[in-house]
Amino acid sequence: MIAICPNPYRDTNLVYTLAAQKLLADAGFASVVCPVFVEGESEVVPPEVKTRKLSEIAGECSLIIVIGGDGTIARSLHAAAIPLLGVNLGTKGFMAYVEPEELEEIVRAAKGETKISRRMMLSVTLTRDGEIIHRDQALNDVVLHGYGDVILTTAWCNGDKITAVSGDGLILATPTGSTGYSMSAGGPIVEPDAENILITPICAHTMGARSFVLDPRRTVTVKAEKLHGRKAYLSVDGYSVADLKNGDLVTVSRSEHQILMADPGRRSFYEIAYEKLK
Repeated sequence: MIAICPNPYRDTNLVYTLAAQKLLADAGFASVVCPVFVEGESEVVPPEVKTRKLSEIAGECSLIIVIGGDGTIARSLHAAAIPLLGVNLGTKGFMAYVEPEELEEIVRAAKGETKISRRMMLSVTLTRDGEIIHRDQALNDVVLHGYGDVILTTAWCNGDKITAVSGDGLILATPTGSTGYSMSAGGPIVEPDAENILITPICAHTMGARSFVLDPRRTVTVKAEKLHGRKAYLSVDGYSVADLKNGDLVTVSRSEHQILMADPGRRSFYEIAYEKLK
């Protein structure tokens, strides 16, 4: 079974989704449509298309095909070791190796004729007054960000203080996430198959603020400080998961989970990055 996970707000009328289903059916593969960003019945999904929730059938699947952008891919992640192939209908789409005009590549992926790129994830905990109030996993990044106010974020690496930044906030990213928000904030681009933890300040109010690239075995703890009426939030892979309070601690380390990305191997990461960033 192959799951096709479209973003119906990008794949209007599921044109590419239905084309993908036909390609797979002609090649002898059964598939099921699992839309992302919709709940229950929705006008953006044609009524004749039968759908299921990915969480219900993921265990039966050998491949997940995501049709949308990087945000759609992040929304479709599962801890199960199922290869995932992205079809890019977004803007940059660094995680989506297949462009719409290359849709036939999904058949090669279904046959197992692709490389597998193993992507590091981050384990995230939010602690308040000594109690863990949120746990999460991130493929791209973990962000502490003010609601339009300058905030202070102080970071420690294995207990050693490494930076204290006043500004819009702080990004902790994986190599996969290095081409996202971290890059926009001035962080380095890192090969997605690498294993590192990146720390990138956002609009820091000091000339000396720089990014750090850490060994994946490190544990990073970030404290939200001097809020005192100022509002800030914690986001994981682009989704706000909690409002922060003064003194909250966010701890990030390498997760025991990885994401398997199916890579057709037509272009290297460097070719893709050059084309999308020039």
